[in-house]
Amino acid sequence: MTGPMAPQRQDTRKFVENLSGAGKSIAVLTSGGDAQGMNAAVRAVVRMGIYVGAKVYFIHEGYQGMVDGGDNIKEATWESVSSMLQVGGTVIGSARCKEFRTHEGRLKAAHNLVQRGITNLCVIGGDGSLTGANLFREEWSGLLNELQEEGLIDEEAVHNHSELHIVGMVGSIDNDFCGTDMTIGTDSALHRIIEVVDAIMTTAQSHQRTFVLEVMGRHCGYLALVSALACGADWVFIPEMPPEDGWEDNMCQKLSESRARGSRLNIIIVAEGASDSQGQHITSDFVKNNRADKKRLNIIIVAEGAIDCHNKAITPDYIKDLVVSHLGFDTRVTILGHVQRGGTPSAFDRILASRMGVEAVLALLEASTNTPACVVSLVGNQAVRLPLMECVQMTQEVQKAMDEKKFEEAVRLRGRSFENNLSTYRLLASRKADSELPNSSFNVAVLNVGAPAAGMNAAVRSAVRVGITEGHKMFAVNDGFEGFYKGQIKEISWGDVGGWTGQGGSLLGTKRTLPGKHLEKIAEQIRIHNINALLVIGGFEAFESLLQLYEARAHYQEFCIPMCILPATISNNVPGTDLSLGADTSLNAIVETCDRIKQSASGTKRRVFIIETMGGYCGYLATVGGLAAGADTVYIFEEDFDIRDLQNNVEHLTQKMKTSIQRGLVLRNENSNENFTTDFIYQLYSEEGRGVFDCRKNVLGHMQQGGTPSPFDRNFGTKVAAKAIQWITRMLKESYKGGRVFTNSEDSACLLGMRRRAMVFQPVAQLQEETDFVHRIPKEQWWLKLRPVMKILAKYKTSYDMSDSGQLEHVTQVRPKESDFSAAI
Repeated sequence: MTGPMAPQRQDTRKFVENLSGAGKSIAVLTSGGDAQGMNAAVRAVVRMGIYVGAKVYFIHEGYQGMVDGGDNIKEATWESVSSMLQVGGTVIGSARCKEFRTHEGRLKAAHNLVQRGITNLCVIGGDGSLTGANLFREEWSGLLNELQEEGLIDEEAVHNHSELHIVGMVGSIDNDFCGTDMTIGTDSALHRIIEVVDAIMTTAQSHQRTFVLEVMGRHCGYLALVSALACGADWVFIPEMPPEDGWEDNMCQKLSESRARGSRLNIIIVAEGASDSQGQHITSDFVKNNRADKKRLNIIIVAEGAIDCHNKAITPDYIKDLVVSHLGFDTRVTILGHVQRGGTPSAFDRILASRMGVEAVLALLEASTNTPACVVSLVGNQAVRLPLMECVQMTQEVQKAMDEKKFEEAVRLRGRSFENNLSTYRLLASRKADSELPNSSFNVAVLNVGAPAAGMNAAVRSAVRVGITEGHKMFAVNDGFEGFYKGQIKEISWGDVGGWTGQGGSLLGTKRTLPGKHLEKIAEQIRIHNINALLVIGGFEAFESLLQLYEARAHYQEFCIPMCILPATISNNVPGTDLSLGADTSLNAIVETCDRIKQSASGTKRRVFIIETMGGYCGYLATVGGLAAGADTVYIFEEDFDIRDLQNNVEHLTQKMKTSIQRGLVLRNENSNENFTTDFIYQLYSEEGRGVFDCRKNVLGHMQQGGTPSPFDRNFGTKVAAKAIQWITRMLKESYKGGRVFTNSEDSACLLGMRRRAMVFQPVAQLQEETDFVHRIPKEQWWLKLRPVMKILAKYKTSYDMSDSGQLEHVTQVRPKESDFSAAI
């Protein structure tokens, strides 16, 4: 890493250059059910392995290929993993293998590995595949001794291959493996589900129908739960939360009330194989013939594995019969099935798999005799290594807890991510009558500031509904602070934000106007509407705005109220957070466009594409988008480059064109250099590559800001807004004295952001020191550590800081305690 943003930690850093894979052989296999992103993980393992000097082998068809040997185990080359990033499933194949479960099968597998000198195994699969790998490792010495006794290998081979090192990556769309917040394939599966839900909504509204949707997850309700959050479902059935007695009447009453309030759409998500807590199967014979007046529209989504409190299976057909019988709604069932496993991997899955693949190779290189088999996981925004069997054991404990009907324990064992998704859903699903709501007598205003970003509407919806649940009056401000000083403020109700989660842009309207020149008018509007707290959702302008209001407290007591920012910008350039709302949707737009552009060259030899991304002076979109799209070079402001670097990049592409990979991709952040513009780079590459390759350029522009929000942004916006409103509620109660709200402390004007593993409330006054206001970026940015990964996977020699790697942790850690300023999400 070079340039002005590089952290100065030379004395504590360790580098990949000190690790060598020379003389080592690594094999990679995919096992169990396929998952989008597996190919990105295979690509990363192969290229990182070759980069460090190791031999890398494909094992085709999973464990079956390891047992059968022969052409199923082939040496991989750099070129053999080209064009794999955008392909779903697994190109090296996956198969169930009964033979590997036997001692004889594992003996054959060991013989096949030893013949090729393979003693490092990277397994991408679910808990069954990883458990099998660990057993194989434990038996390794005995297997080698047997092979020697049978005369199949000699003593020298036993000595040279005495240890087998195992590293796992979890590929599973169900996200059912403990120890990681996300498994490879889960985000892409959510994309498929939400695409279907969004499509069904339009036809359901047209015909006033109810739709019952069943999603996968026989033993884990993650897909159903997050889908429910992402599409604003009214009801969800998951294995970890069986409904209580009388749920049929409660659900139908809720649907009926929703229709009575004028809603054209209700959504219920149910997991496949749902049953009650007593294990009794529900059939349509249980349905009561109790019709209600016909209303407008419902969608019911069923997650595989959902149960009610008597362990009765809840099937889509049962739900359909129930709704028809109780409410008389025209009802249809849709079972998504293997659609959820298919399609192109999302940007998130490509980045996750690439990071995990590189980390897996490093873990294999650092493994010693005493190192247990480990699994590479994601916790918050950080890659960690965990003992494989600790994760497997906890995963098995979840199922044991569910079998024993200890559902709260099962939820706890699932981990923080699952717990917080569930608690947020419960919070948003608890629509109470006005008479049942607490009366807080507080007024809370919500506004969007800056450029529009996907997920803003999901955050506003969540904030409004959680605020109403807390007893507050919620006010919406149109057009940011420009609308604020003009008095464009009105109370907003529960029903006003219905259907907002899937809407792109900003339905409230948003402007870049800062409050500094209109403080007196804004203070006046706060008095007129008796605003007691502010929630600002936006980008760098939102951060600057809250700073101005905080600094104006000395002159205007109206600003002495709790104020909170939720970072929402595609540029991801707000200090105090690793991730901002909208950036994930933008990355998917960039990656999808790059895929199409690269595909357009499939019939054209030797072509290089120069792509310009947005982001201001922040190179996040270009860098992370480049990693996800398989870019050869990415130019950003944070990393200086000159004409010599440009020339080296051209020469690098020239060498690449001599191989079987005859197309290139170059990304440039819009403000990376005022002189080396996109046109300049295009003309330079065109001239220097003349006779070797030709060039095309594309400026992506504002298409990166638009589109339907991704499941990640919908879910992220929903959760952080709920947490922000709960923080505001606590601050309002603490600062209410003498019949009024008054607080001028630093910790009453905060930004809620993700920092490594936790969501943290940070005073904006303290974040000033971390900010480069001239270029509107944080002084230190975590994603700069991904640039060496991107360069390595593009075949550049580079310096790679491994300071965050190499520490084997344990699954059963004590969770971080929540405080005024930090809380795990």
